[in-house]
Formats: sequence, C-alpha cells, structure tokens
Amino acid sequence: MRILRYLTREVLTHMLAVSFVLLVIIISGRFVKYLAEAAVGDLAANVLLPVMFYRLPGFLELIIPLGLFIGILMSYGRLYVESEMVVLSACGVSPSRLARYTLVPAVIVSVLVGVLSLWVTPMGASRSEALLDDPESSQGLHAMAAGRFQSRRASDTVSYAQRIDQDGTMYSVFLSQRERDSSGNLRMVVTVAEEAEIILDGVSGARYLELRNGYRYSGYPGNMDYDIAQFDTFGEMLPEPEGGIRTADPVDGRATSRLWASDSLEDRAALQWRLSIPLMVPIVAVIAMCLSRTDHRRGRYAKMAPAFLIYLAYLMLLANARTAFAEGGGVPGGLWWVHCLFALVALAMLYGDSLRTRFTYWRRNRASA
Repeated sequence: MRILRYLTREVLTHMLAVSFVLLVIIISGRFVKYLAEAAVGDLAANVLLPVMFYRLPGFLELIIPLGLFIGILMSYGRLYVESEMVVLSACGVSPSRLARYTLVPAVIVSVLVGVLSLWVTPMGASRSEALLDDPESSQGLHAMAAGRFQSRRASDTVSYAQRIDQDGTMYSVFLSQRERDSSGNLRMVVTVAEEAEIILDGVSGARYLELRNGYRYSGYPGNMDYDIAQFDTFGEMLPEPEGGIRTADPVDGRATSRLWASDSLEDRAALQWRLSIPLMVPIVAVIAMCLSRTDHRRGRYAKMAPAFLIYLAYLMLLANARTAFAEGGGVPGGLWWVHCLFALVALAMLYGDSLRTRFTYWRRNRASA
C-alpha cells in the first residue's frame, strides 16, 4: 500500500501540474480569439465569460487524459533515472504489478473524465448554445448594436439599427454591402427595412437576419443603371467567423440519454465518442508506463517524442472513425476497433519483453535437446 500511495501521489501531482499548464495555454488562446470577435462586434461582450465558463468542461475532458499521460511519463521517468524503479523491481514489483498500480489513478481519472464527457460537458454546451442563440436574453448574441454603424469582418458589410427592443426586434435598419461580380467589377447593394430580427434555423443552426417592409437597391457605383426591389420579408444569412465561438457542433449539446435513444448515425457516433474519452484513459496509462522506461544515460525525456506520436495517433484515429461512422462509412461497429487496436499495442509493450525472453529460452532448450 505504501508503494501504491507513493506512485499514485507522484502520478497525480504531475498530472495536475501538466493539466493546469495546458488549461491555461488553451484557455488563453481561445479567450484572445473570442475577445477579438467581441472587439469588432461579432460577439456581445457580456456573453464572453459565461460561454467560456460553460465550455470549460469540454476543454478539461481532453486535457486531463493528456495530463495523465504526460504525468506518468515524467513521474516514472524520474523514478527510472534515480534508480528507484530498479529498487522496486528488486523488491519484487514486476511490470504486471506496476501496471496494476498504474491503473489505480488511471481508473480514478477515467471516472472523472466520464462524468465530464457524459453529463457535465453536454450540459455546459447546451447552456452555451442557449446564451448564444436566444435573442431575448440580455446576454444574447446580436448582429447589430443600436444607434451606431457597425462593420462585419466576415463580409464587407456595414449595418445600422436605430433601436433594438428587449425581444431582439430592430427598427429602422440599414445594410450596405460591397461585392464583386464574375467580371471583377465592384457592385454595391443597399438594403433598408422598417424592422428586422435574428432568426435561428433549428435544422442547420445557421442564423438569418429577417428584414420586413423594406427596399433593396443594387448597382454599380457611378452608373445610373441599378435595380430596386420592394419586399415584405427578406432573409439574409449571417456569416459566422471560421473557428469562432459559435462553431461548436449542435450534437455536443444534446443529453447523453437522448443520444442513447436515437438511431441517427450522427448521434450514435457522438455517443461512442463520449464513451471513448474515458475508455482511452487506462489504455494510454499503460502505454505511458511502458514508454517511461529509461536510464541515466538517456534521461527522463528520451521517449517523449514517440509517446506524443502514439497519443496523437490514438486521438486522430478516434476522431476520423467518428466522422466516418457519422457519415455512414468506416469500419462496422464505430470507434471500438480503435480501442482494441491500441489495447493490443499496450499489451504488446507490457508483455513483449517477457514473451521474447520465454521464446528465446524455449528455443535454446529445444536446440540443446
């Protein structure tokens, strides 16, 4: 029990330190990107911090397994360099027994990641979508700011609304957009309307600016030849910044129970992904334990590069298998073959030396006989 407590404390201490650093790096990068959206008016400033808070569990469910993986590499690498693993081996701690010790913190982390993946993350994603999509919320995402001209960075458009009610309805709306035709000539489109409102398409998740009772003027600057169209209702899709805060997949906000009862391939792929994140934790823990073997001459960071490549290959194969399964292709069964593959890799790394030794011993005995 002392050995187990000692190894568990070493692994969890390194995991927390690594996870904290990774979380700070990722949150800082995302916050700067989303803050740039708020600065140019693509995002309401008062919605930024609540949405980041609701999306924090989604970051943690991917950061914590990587933190455990690196934590095992660093903690066990130090024990090998300082010859503590040699002492443990001399005291009868075999690789199999060390793997059982390693699986204790791995199972704890797997349960934590499972809670995040199956319940907390979907709940946070759902509330984040509600904040971004509800025009009646005081923290809703508005495409325009009342009483001032605003330029959208996603398109060469200038917009203006004289007044915006609490329910999101805009009055005295003006839109000016410049675009180039097939010949490369600059074309100006101006739209004015009495009212406008942001409408969310429940199927595609796209946002539309629905304008009512207005006129649309289009033509080329300097020419008298232009078109005038009068409309009762006119819809224009609001472009979203690529990689912005609203690029999350709508399926991420659906409850796990809803995914379980669904027959949709997209929902089934999302459910398998949520189950795959905690399932991969004990597998990568054993792989990290095997890759942490080193000595004084090579140092504790000798196998960091191949370890990262294996981890990235695991995660990328899971992501590609999810995409292929959601689109109706890929290997039958979904994502489980990826876990089986890397479980075999972990077992081969764990028992490979023992099997080679036994095979060599068997060959020598057979040759001598």
